[in-house]
Amino acid sequence: MSTSFCRHPFIAIGFISLLASLDVVAQTTVQSDTHCVQLQSRIESDFTITTSEHMENYCHVEGSILARIGFWLLLPDSWNGRLVMRGGGGYAGQQWQKGRRDTLRDEGYAIAYTDTGHDARTKPLATFAYNDREAEIDYAYRAVHLTLKLARNLIMDYYGRPAEYRYWHGCSTGGRQGLMSAQRFPEDFHGILAAAPVLNFTDTQISGLWASQQVKSSALTVDKVRRVGEAIYKACDAIDGLEDGLLRDPRDCNFDITVDFPRCEDKSDSSCLSTADVQALEAIYAGVQSKGHPYFPGQPFGAELGGYASRPPFSRSGWGLWYFHEVGQTPLLETFSTTFMRYMAFAEDNPGWQPTEFDFDRDPDRMQNIRTILDAINPDLSRFKAHGGRMITYHGWSDTALNPLMSIDYFESVAALDKDVRSFYRLYMVPGMFHCQGGRGITHLDPFENLVRWVEHNTPPDRLIGEQRNKSSQVTMTRPVCPYPASAVYQTGNTASADSFKCVMPQ
Repeated sequence: MSTSFCRHPFIAIGFISLLASLDVVAQTTVQSDTHCVQLQSRIESDFTITTSEHMENYCHVEGSILARIGFWLLLPDSWNGRLVMRGGGGYAGQQWQKGRRDTLRDEGYAIAYTDTGHDARTKPLATFAYNDREAEIDYAYRAVHLTLKLARNLIMDYYGRPAEYRYWHGCSTGGRQGLMSAQRFPEDFHGILAAAPVLNFTDTQISGLWASQQVKSSALTVDKVRRVGEAIYKACDAIDGLEDGLLRDPRDCNFDITVDFPRCEDKSDSSCLSTADVQALEAIYAGVQSKGHPYFPGQPFGAELGGYASRPPFSRSGWGLWYFHEVGQTPLLETFSTTFMRYMAFAEDNPGWQPTEFDFDRDPDRMQNIRTILDAINPDLSRFKAHGGRMITYHGWSDTALNPLMSIDYFESVAALDKDVRSFYRLYMVPGMFHCQGGRGITHLDPFENLVRWVEHNTPPDRLIGEQRNKSSQVTMTRPVCPYPASAVYQTGNTASADSFKCVMPQ
């Protein structure tokens, strides 16, 4: 991509403080909006700018790459020398709305965003990928890489200097995109925040089908699951030494659904479980079985109860929406899994594929092509480390959209190759958190500033501070989140204060 666009004399470079918590970074100030409007003249063989409009102290740029990948770039008048790229969600395709607020832009960051090659409004879920390998590749990794490359070139032209630091910020699909960048394009970003990543995308969809089939084979309801959650917390809340409505590590809970909850065959009674209910829950907690062996981990204990400040259905149970939906609506686990199988995994074989067709013994081995494109599971991050990259991942223990054990498995696979993994990559498991945010404990966590300090000042975050907020956005609790495998252990004092806890490694 060409970078021959002429420089302009009205670009002034000064030095001011970005944030009180960060050291001084070179600041560039654009003194005229003419430069922004002139970007519309950029038409190259591989990209086109369709809009460049100056608004609210920044330049809003949008266009397309290779005539199909939508991109957006926000260039603040007072630029702090940093570029951050935002991740997408679900099957992506989201369109950045002109004028949308972004706190990082207000803090001086240039921000890039991509729709990964399709518009979700016209091609929802995975329909964009039907018999289109190029679209799958764009979604998987190419669109992010090309958008970053273009953003770097346009920043150089616009400000007259390159971005000093490049960051990634995303959750869910955005988390997978960040991991994919570290694995495939290790020099793209200096710092990556990859929260709750759907890194093993393929097996996650298999797991979604597994869970939905178990629910359908039973009379389970949100209310029954909530009652089960009450029993689980009664049995296991105090195991970590503090009864606070949280399970510090659900793997320490030895609750047995077959013996620790009342049984009956009355399907309408939410206070007891039928044989079919028990079998379904056992299968969900145990995880996917294939060829007589465990294949993918099951749902950890702890998400059965609702979140403190969550909206329905999560106020009733963390299983709501994902495992259960309103009458007549398909739960999201089944929706996401079905569209994946129908338009990505098995589109060439059967465009009318139905969930009942999936064979858990046979079909996982038939999905290697899509795994190779889409999954971000390569544990070799040696090139990312050698580049000086730093990465933070966090995952809620009560995430029912994406299994939190997936993040632990990946971190441990990286650690198996590099015993010094924590020098460049740290994972933080968040008790009680749902998908990306919300839940029963910490509801809000954004370690982006911690990542910036780590990258630019070599100060690794020994702990993060998360917040629990009520419906009025008031902070009702703070608590540390520790780098895995350490966890926050209560010492003394106010249990709603992070100062009362210490990060402790397991014995």
